[in-house]
Amino acid sequence: MKKPDIPQNEQERLESLRALNLLDTLSEERFDRLTRIAKRMFDVPIALVSLIDENRQWFKSCNGLEVNETPRDISFCGHAILDDDVFIIPNTMQDARFADNPLVREEPHIRFYAGCPISSPDGNKLGTLCIIDHQPRNLDSDDIAALKDLAAMVESELAAIQLATMDELTGISNRRGFLMLAQKSLQYCSRYGVSASLVYFDLDEFKLINDQYGHAEGDRTLEIFADCLKRIFRESDVFARLGGDEFVVLLTDATKDLANEIVGRFCLSLEDNIRRSESGYTVSFSYGIVEFDAAKHHSIEFLLEDGDALMYELKHSKKT
Repeated sequence: MKKPDIPQNEQERLESLRALNLLDTLSEERFDRLTRIAKRMFDVPIALVSLIDENRQWFKSCNGLEVNETPRDISFCGHAILDDDVFIIPNTMQDARFADNPLVREEPHIRFYAGCPISSPDGNKLGTLCIIDHQPRNLDSDDIAALKDLAAMVESELAAIQLATMDELTGISNRRGFLMLAQKSLQYCSRYGVSASLVYFDLDEFKLINDQYGHAEGDRTLEIFADCLKRIFRESDVFARLGGDEFVVLLTDATKDLANEIVGRFCLSLEDNIRRSESGYTVSFSYGIVEFDAAKHHSIEFLLEDGDALMYELKHSKKT
């Protein structure tokens, strides 16, 4: 058995995959519809939308297979993402790369495989739309064109997900949008040795505002918070509402000390805006600031985790 090679752009590819926030999510009709069509169109027992992460192939849509992931080392799709064209194995038993593969020797007893790579809008191959049969077979040119068309429809759905990057309430980036933009900023900082710092915000006792003044007032508070972020932080900074009452800012070309200084100005601006809103309450927040370390923070997720941990340390200290 031959294990699939690792693409040369593996790190960039994984970053694009993570930015979609699709791994380990529930099934969605937009993808299930396409695997149903593929299964019927090609008269096969199995059709999948497969995404390849570091160690596994995970199935966003799984039609005809009872498991939702298999190891990457034995995956067919891991081979398929190495090329631009449809990857076809007419008869696995006659192919030295796959004849002793566990997926061939055992369930689901793959004898035929065809997988068309699917890419993110930035061109990184994330996985495949693939079809599988228990009998050897082949595809003609029309079949290959049809499989490519279905794969293009999967890519359109991925693009639609990726474009949904704005928070509807506040008008700033949401978590997905932040991950996409911030990762690009970190790549720049790492490549050119530029400093960067992340500030992770969480409003204190926000639930009390919703409970005592209503959710409409809570929404207004979040809008004011986001407006202050836009006014106080720099145009080059990336800021977002991660969800609920959590916000984040990535400052490029900024040390931890500079980030702390800007947070101080932000605090004064927020106090002033809340006072002028005549809401009848005050708004406070906890925050954590972490400086980017390229040797430690291999992706934006690592930086977020450290910022989140520091924020909760401060929040906890306020309660003791």
